[in-house]
Amino acid sequence: MKRLFGSVRAQATIGATLVVAVALIAAGTAVLLSLRSNLIQEAAAQADATARQVASKVAARTAYEDLDLPDDEDRPVQVVDSKGRLLAVSEDLERISGTGTDAVRPDPEALREPGGGNDDDDDGERLEAGEISDEVERGEGTATVDGHTADYRFSAVEVENDDDRLTVWAGAPLAAEQGAVSTAQTVMLIGLPLLLVVVAGVTWGVTGRALKPVEGIRREMAAITASEDLGRRVPEPSTHDEVARLARTTNATLTALEASVERQRSFVADASHELRSPIASLRTQLEVGLAHPELLDVAGAVEDTVRLQALAADLLLLARLDAGERPTGGRLDLGALVREEVSQRVGDRLPVTVHGRAGLEVAGSRGQLARVVGNLVDNAQRHAASRVEVRVRTDGPEAVVSVADDGSGVPEPERERIFERFVRLDDARSRDDGGAGLGLAIARDVAARHGGTLRVREAPEGGALFELRLPRPAD
Repeated sequence: MKRLFGSVRAQATIGATLVVAVALIAAGTAVLLSLRSNLIQEAAAQADATARQVASKVAARTAYEDLDLPDDEDRPVQVVDSKGRLLAVSEDLERISGTGTDAVRPDPEALREPGGGNDDDDDGERLEAGEISDEVERGEGTATVDGHTADYRFSAVEVENDDDRLTVWAGAPLAAEQGAVSTAQTVMLIGLPLLLVVVAGVTWGVTGRALKPVEGIRREMAAITASEDLGRRVPEPSTHDEVARLARTTNATLTALEASVERQRSFVADASHELRSPIASLRTQLEVGLAHPELLDVAGAVEDTVRLQALAADLLLLARLDAGERPTGGRLDLGALVREEVSQRVGDRLPVTVHGRAGLEVAGSRGQLARVVGNLVDNAQRHAASRVEVRVRTDGPEAVVSVADDGSGVPEPERERIFERFVRLDDARSRDDGGAGLGLAIARDVAARHGGTLRVREAPEGGALFELRLPRPAD
């Protein structure tokens, strides 16, 4: 049960049903109140009309016994003098409440001695003989007419008759209002659950149809997880809604994940291959030295150890970059870093010329950026014919470090491939001279982690020109 109501489909259905229920209850309550108010006003208008009709006859000095009072149960009427004595009443009126008096039979004494009870006060409305008051007093009560008891809306109108002020009470039944409200309430009580069932069913069906592609995506992702086959993709609906965008994003994520895993597998395989050669060479030399000490090549062993150490350092750096390591550190002087890195290089095959001023600041890791500069200069040293030049300059919002040589350059079709890992363009070149093919890959990865770029193009001298572009920090 908890699992059922925890689903998005169930929650959407329950939420939609509750919202509709609240809205219908509020609307139904408003309709009932409005209907009741309108019917009460209609009953009051009927009572007002009856009271004024009778009051006009009283104002015309019609004898009480000659008053043509309504005798049906829909309009009970009383005529009361200023002392509260009943002068005239509708026939068949058996009981009444909510008016000026509960008497249902005329008072004989009042009929014999009419008048004499009118004392105008300052707060009351002054009327002339035969005049009917504009003010109407209203109230509610009950009346029993010919054995039928019902609720009524009463209206009282005053009329001046000779020396006495009379009050005419007339009623209109509220049975229609009660019946209409009761009928409407019954219809709502019956219709509301049915309508809520329809809303719940429609919402359940619509959400199920909308979430069907999501379930397909979930099943496929579960199958991919179980099979570990990242070449599979989730189904993409033909719609243009959020679910379709989710499927496309999921497939894009799977593509990136597959590429990352393949890259990692290739990296592990290439690293194993690259590490095997120096380790095997070093082991061979040590075994020969152990068996024949006079044949031990200490210099070769040291060289293999250094190469192995450099390769391990490169592999560890690439592993950290692949893990998403971000550069740490503050601002640094790029020109000073380049000059310092070049000045520490001893034993280079060709001299390196540095052009550019100090004071050009960038943000990032000093060690990683120094590694980039060193890798670019190493690459230029291997391919240059007579000279290597390094320039530091600005280009708009970017700081640019360019490393140029006068070698054979890089063919245009190969200008992206050389940044791949373990790639060497000259397959005939020995591993000792050509390196492991990681320097340019590391340089581009570090540039990307610093928000920059690393590209190669043809130098003016005809060789290769590598440009490292880094964003300059805002002041």
